[in-house]
Amino acid sequence: MAITGGPKSKAAQVADVLRAEVKAMKPGERLPTQRELVERFGYAGQTIQNGLAVLRAEGVIVSAGNLGNFAAGGEEQGDKQDEIKEIRSQIQALTERVAELESRCGVSGG
Repeated sequence: MAITGGPKSKAAQVADVLRAEVKAMKPGERLPTQRELVERFGYAGQTIQNGLAVLRAEGVIVSAGNLGNFAAGGEEQGDKQDEIKEIRSQIQALTERVAELESRCGVSGG
């Protein structure tokens, strides 16, 4: 099944289709193999890999190396992603605060 049209890259299109399918999957359920996805979408293996990488970065799927890719842990996974975002935000705010204090005191960061 080739996807055509639209301004999105082929990898982004693959990610969009698989993201919707993963939502209907149970946590831990295995995704089709890369070879199966190449045949299904009609795209190069690297394009499929790039689409899967997007989903891994979003926390939608997890990779188990040679065992394949699996649906992430559902709501629990989403909660962890939200917590990570919050912690990153707090770290950024603290980093900016430290930089401000260092500039006031004439101390260089290191």
